[in-house]
Amino acid sequence: MAEAKNWDLICYDTRSPQRWRKAYKLVQTYGERVQYSVFRCWLNPRDREKLRWELENILAAEDDLLLVRLSHNCAETIPTYNRPNSWPANSETYRIV
Repeated sequence: MAEAKNWDLICYDTRSPQRWRKAYKLVQTYGERVQYSVFRCWLNPRDREKLRWELENILAAEDDLLLVRLSHNCAETIPTYNRPNSWPANSETYRIV
């Protein structure tokens, strides 16, 4: 049985261009960029933890990292109060009945 997935916002701030580039390349493999160092990723709990672990190995103690899991209700309402196409619909969503 597949693990349930949720949208996650991955945000980071580094003091080093080299670490920023490494973090950018890593997170880009998990999701899509929303802003400069903010990504939206469609992750299950295992992938979220793997990504967090990999980022912790890249970033230094002085850097910032924020992972925010969005509930399905929260993610569904994002288009209602933002610009059009700011949060494209996900074709992978499913509902267990």
